[in-house]
Amino acid sequence: MVCSALRRVAHMHVYLVRKASSVSKGHHHHQALGSRPAASEFAARRAPGSVVELLGKSYPQDDYSNLSQKVLSRVGRNLHNQQHHPLWLIKERVKEHFYKQYVGRFGTPMFSVYDDLSPVVTTWQNFDSLLIPPDHPSRKKGDNYYLNGNHMLRAHTSAHQWDLLHAGLDAFLVVGDVYRRDQIDSQHYPVFHQLEGVRLFSKHELFAGIKDGESLQLFEQSSRSAYKQETHTMEATKLIEFDLKQTLIRLVTHIFGDGLDIRWVDCYFPFTHPSYEMEINFHGEWLEVLGCGVMEQQLVNSAGAQDRIGWAFGLGLERLAMILYDIPDIRLFWSEDERFLKQFRVSDINQKVKFQPLSKYPAVINDISFWLPSKNYTENDFYDLVRTVGGDLVEKVDLIDKFEHPKTHKTSHCYRITYRHMERTLSQREVGRIHQAVQEAAVQLLGVEGRF
Repeated sequence: MVCSALRRVAHMHVYLVRKASSVSKGHHHHQALGSRPAASEFAARRAPGSVVELLGKSYPQDDYSNLSQKVLSRVGRNLHNQQHHPLWLIKERVKEHFYKQYVGRFGTPMFSVYDDLSPVVTTWQNFDSLLIPPDHPSRKKGDNYYLNGNHMLRAHTSAHQWDLLHAGLDAFLVVGDVYRRDQIDSQHYPVFHQLEGVRLFSKHELFAGIKDGESLQLFEQSSRSAYKQETHTMEATKLIEFDLKQTLIRLVTHIFGDGLDIRWVDCYFPFTHPSYEMEINFHGEWLEVLGCGVMEQQLVNSAGAQDRIGWAFGLGLERLAMILYDIPDIRLFWSEDERFLKQFRVSDINQKVKFQPLSKYPAVINDISFWLPSKNYTENDFYDLVRTVGGDLVEKVDLIDKFEHPKTHKTSHCYRITYRHMERTLSQREVGRIHQAVQEAAVQLLGVEGRF
């Protein structure tokens, strides 16, 4: 929520509590799927000077604070650590693969696994440690969940990269929940789960087994190109790139099976160069499944590993699970419906599972139009508000029309909100109460002028 909206919260909090409570009347079941926008949903949106309690610690709030109670309620759920959850199955399959394929000198796994690190990180960890510039758009309040100006819910598991390298680790996997403000549809949710992999190589490790490898070097001083960093030799870059791609090809083959069509797409990340996305052809469609690249040497050096060179990759667990198990809606991962969960209780984590869809109940669709305020409005503010009020009843939100008044130059947005319960049929009457709460909250919190 923008800071001007946060200030309005201080004055409108009593109003919203009463409104949210009135909306919740008459809804006495299925609370887990968000059919009861309760007063507590707005509790995290407080005026600067208040404090939010999270995972046993207190964080003073300021103009950067923009967490909703809906998002805070997801912190600590750790779906990736819940046995037999589909995200847990994917995580365990990746772990098993790395444990078996990569063994150290003493027969122990080469890769350490960290799957319980706190999702609360500093902005330095999330951005600066990864060489993300101060003016980079990924830092925007509209895209992230900030506890305050110094702390946030991590936007990626890469936020732990520097700390683990600085601790002396040279091969590790990090798994955890990450948080981003985004659009609302079947593929996006404000909380999802990532798995990150990092491996560093010394000169001896990288060139071992290479003919005349003892004469080759990791580093040089040259110019940066599309193919390498200025401090890396071409030989080192090509070997790192080859090892990275072979590692990931083996991983996705382990997950999806033999015979995959795979292609690499050049891309950009601030903390790797060169960088790539892997796409697989699955059922005739090219799907992006992960990003990776040669780690920026500046990052590696700052963490104290100046004599090493490395690669990193990151993948989304939901993305893989939706492809592998044919799960159509990302909201299902948060379902406590036994019809969903029991399908993944398998005796062998590598057992094939084909998700059998639950009955799809009819959608209820309502539109909302309003004039935007002159400043301090982003679409993600509205999406976050809709998610807070409507919870997981909201299947998707589409911006279907924009209009600028020729005389006043005011801008109008029209959004189409699709409501659908995962376990029962919704009535227009109960959705109408929720939709009215969305309208009134948009006026009071975002400063829009309703056209409804």
